[in-house]
Amino acid sequence: MERVKRFIPTEKGSFFLFGPRGTGKTTWLHDYFPDALFIDLLDYQVYRRYLTRPESLKEAVELALSRKMNVIIIDEVQKAPALLSMVHQQMEKHKNLRFILTGSSSRKLKREGVDLLAGRALFKQAFPFMAAEISKRFQLATNLERGMLPVVLDSEHPDRVLSSYISLYLKEEVMQEGLVRNIEGFSRFLETISFSHGSLINVSEIAREADVSRKTVEGYIQVSHDLLLSREIPVFSRRAKRILVKHNKFYFFDCGVFNSLRPKGPLDRHEEIEGAALEGLVLQHLSAWLHYGNRDGSIYFWRTKSGSEVDFILYGADLFVALEVKNSGRIRTKDLTGLKTFKTDYPESTPLFLYRGEEERIIDGIHCLPVESFLVNLHPERSLDE
Repeated sequence: MERVKRFIPTEKGSFFLFGPRGTGKTTWLHDYFPDALFIDLLDYQVYRRYLTRPESLKEAVELALSRKMNVIIIDEVQKAPALLSMVHQQMEKHKNLRFILTGSSSRKLKREGVDLLAGRALFKQAFPFMAAEISKRFQLATNLERGMLPVVLDSEHPDRVLSSYISLYLKEEVMQEGLVRNIEGFSRFLETISFSHGSLINVSEIAREADVSRKTVEGYIQVSHDLLLSREIPVFSRRAKRILVKHNKFYFFDCGVFNSLRPKGPLDRHEEIEGAALEGLVLQHLSAWLHYGNRDGSIYFWRTKSGSEVDFILYGADLFVALEVKNSGRIRTKDLTGLKTFKTDYPESTPLFLYRGEEERIIDGIHCLPVESFLVNLHPERSLDE
């Protein structure tokens, strides 16, 4: 696949760029900052030098300045968190020098209590491809299975790369960094929690199925979040007029990773798994759209104790959208019930309904859109319904 022009926003000053492995951070940085001094901590020799002698960064800075470079990139900075103190020192000394620090995990940085440059560097995140970034190469059925990870879609053997993706994470992040003691237990946990993708988190049930303690599951969930493999979205409860559920919903960061982890057998309905994957695909696009567009907003879901539900609520400054996703080629009256109920409680909201059909319609004031065209046209510089 030819190089793709990403929507990842740049900054004038220094910034952190976090994102899971395989989201194309390094490739994008090489393309966008070809004249930068690049320090690759995935190179063992480089990693060992900076781990044992963080002050080596002074030499790198002098080299950059001698070559009239004003950008220094440190890739996978979480591998040598002590470097941040040296980065801070050099930023103070050389005001015109920009540092770009990438990472696929913030856990070690947080655990060791390292000062994340306290306001001197902004935080940015790289997501899997958005459909609009790969344009006509986006095929909904295919990408529901394979996901949107650049490392997968750029490969000549995407299915093989996807199947080994989690193994790579377990080896390089979890094992090498010593994030968990029981790697077999963590592997079982990832497989077990794949059944919770797009659902409310039930820690006790996950612990029972994975054969680990409840406390261990809570720790594993936090590890998967810190590794940027997953996230939770809370229930929308502002001015609530009904009794709502209290648990968060869980999602993997990429629908292809979810598909790879989710066990499948004769008793599993393909439509059910595909529906969860579609929900996750929409969520990862909405997350990227908010972040890349620098929008003031957050993503929630809405579910009442009586069963009324809306998949996603986007709420923030100048943003209040209720969005329902259905893995169906037709629109049934009951599919719109949750949106209608939410609109009754929150008349200020804009309801959207996404489905697998091809016709754009407006039913009872609800804008119904084909999900594939919605995703392809979703651009950080546009509104949701443009």
